[in-house]
Amino acid sequence: MDHSAHHTNTTRDHTARAGHAGHGMGAVTWGAAAKATLHCLTGCAIGEILGMVIGTALLWGNVPTMVLAITLAFVFGYSFTLFAVRKAGLDFKSAIKVALAADTLSIAVMEFVDNAIIALTPGAMDAHLSDGLFWSALLGGFAVAFVITTPVNKWMIGRGKGHAVVHAYH
Repeated sequence: MDHSAHHTNTTRDHTARAGHAGHGMGAVTWGAAAKATLHCLTGCAIGEILGMVIGTALLWGNVPTMVLAITLAFVFGYSFTLFAVRKAGLDFKSAIKVALAADTLSIAVMEFVDNAIIALTPGAMDAHLSDGLFWSALLGGFAVAFVITTPVNKWMIGRGKGHAVVHAYH
């Protein structure tokens, strides 16, 4: 991905910056992929925990609570990218497109894995917020999702997709 069009000083070597070398050329470090995954995980975790708390407080069943939690995970996951690229000067419509392109697959994989872990952990779906089983299943799900999603992000960034799209704006 050619970043030089975003700078008035064309003699600047943008690829020399840490974490930017090789975007779109397949030479992506595991550290860059892990950073992108952690960014995604943070938004997902905030949204998912908030959804679980709201659903539990409203005495909703498992399915509506999970739907709310997953929806909020996407909202918060996208919002982190959205705010960053808006701050960099992108208009709202373009920022939405960048956030969708950067985060959709990462969030989807993360949410699928995390919720599968919770659903497959005996008793976790019926555990309350005050139960250790609820939190261990949730945090364990996040950990497994991080491990599985990091290679997905590495693959996407290496092809100029995912979080590589965001790097053009900072």
